[in-house]
Amino acid sequence: MNELSGYRIVAVHAHPDDEAITTGGALAYFASRGADVTVITCTLGEEGEVIGETYRRLVNDEADQLGGFRIGELGRALEILGVRGIHLGGAGRFRDSGMVGSPSAENPRAFVNSGEAAVDELAGLFERLRPHLVLTYGPDGGYGHPDHIRAHEITHAAAQRVPVPRILWAVHSRAELDEALAAIEEIPAGWRRSGDGELAAVEKVDAWLELDDELYHRKREAMRAHATQLWIADGGVSATNPRAARAQAPHTVYALSNLIAQPIMRREHYQFGAGVPLAGPTDLLAGIER
Repeated sequence: MNELSGYRIVAVHAHPDDEAITTGGALAYFASRGADVTVITCTLGEEGEVIGETYRRLVNDEADQLGGFRIGELGRALEILGVRGIHLGGAGRFRDSGMVGSPSAENPRAFVNSGEAAVDELAGLFERLRPHLVLTYGPDGGYGHPDHIRAHEITHAAAQRVPVPRILWAVHSRAELDEALAAIEEIPAGWRRSGDGELAAVEKVDAWLELDDELYHRKREAMRAHATQLWIADGGVSATNPRAARAQAPHTVYALSNLIAQPIMRREHYQFGAGVPLAGPTDLLAGIER
């Protein structure tokens, strides 16, 4: 299907795996329908933790090789989604800043310290790619991570220099997330359920994309490609994590290194960020001319 041929979509993400978790369905949807889709990743995720014993010593306070390893995971995920990827400023230009209060934020290469350099790099990519639609995070970064907030900031700053017809922010619907969490019947041993409001979500969404079986599969498999960061509870194993986990739920369940059981939703949700207003909640490109 090529009904979206001529449209150019760009997603601006902070770390490898964010593209699959938050926008994987949309990226696969646009690419499978002929749009030109590019994921811009701002850091290598060097400050991440590691799931599985195989590569646990790659973390920043031991070998500090995780960022390079995650380049490979990102490449596999993008291939599954059918999109291409660009590292902002080149791979390794900006470093993962870590969570709020992390000493890693003091590193002069930390993304939170990127200043105008990151805006210049992104504006240059917008000039070259000329996106019709940009997907990123809202002002709070989705859940408060400093690098997500910074990705939001540079996206909107770059769009002031190179106009973008529409910017959408990836979010989770509180009502739908709570419903999906409640439907999880059993979680793997050692995992835990989230506390009230522990997983970030919003009360109001402006648009959503319903994932059919193909899109849902591609999103899940793209998430699985980030095996050091995500544990999919469907019984699968890998060289990275040879331990199987299973959950009982009407949808696939996964966890980050915090082992909080989360659903892979059948819908991706978005809020309007800037540009041409949405014409309705289910067509993310409506009102934008090619």
